[in-house]
Amino acid sequence: QVQLVESGGELVQAGDSLRLSCLASGRTFSTYAMGWFRQAPGKEREFVAAISWSGGSTAFADSVKGRFTISRDNAKNTVYLQMSSLKPEDTAVYYCAARFKGAVVVVSSEYDYWGQGTQVTVSS
Repeated sequence: QVQLVESGGELVQAGDSLRLSCLASGRTFSTYAMGWFRQAPGKEREFVAAISWSGGSTAFADSVKGRFTISRDNAKNTVYLQMSSLKPEDTAVYYCAARFKGAVVVVSSEYDYWGQGTQVTVSS
C-alpha cells in the first residue's frame, strides 16, 4: 500500500514558476514509476508527466514539453513537478500517481495509487 500526498499548488500569475511535490509513504517508493496528471473543471483527467523508478526515463505531454520537468528523490520518497512559463490553461487540480514496478506510461488506468490532488490556478 502506498499513500501519496501532493503539495505546492497555489494561485500564480501567467509566466510564473511553481514546483509541486508528492510525498509517498512506504519503503518501496524506489520501485514505483510515478506520474503527474491534471484535471481542469469540466474536462477529463489528462497525463502531464511521468518518471521511471530510477529517474532515467521520463515522458511529457506535448502541452507541457519544454516548460515542465519531473524529477524524484528516492531517499526522500518524493517526486517533483517543476512548472515554468505557466499559462492560464495549466489551471487544474494536479494529481500524482504511482505504478508498481512499472515503466513510464501515460494512461491513467495503468497507475495503482493516487493522491488527493493539489489545486494550481494560473491567472492571466
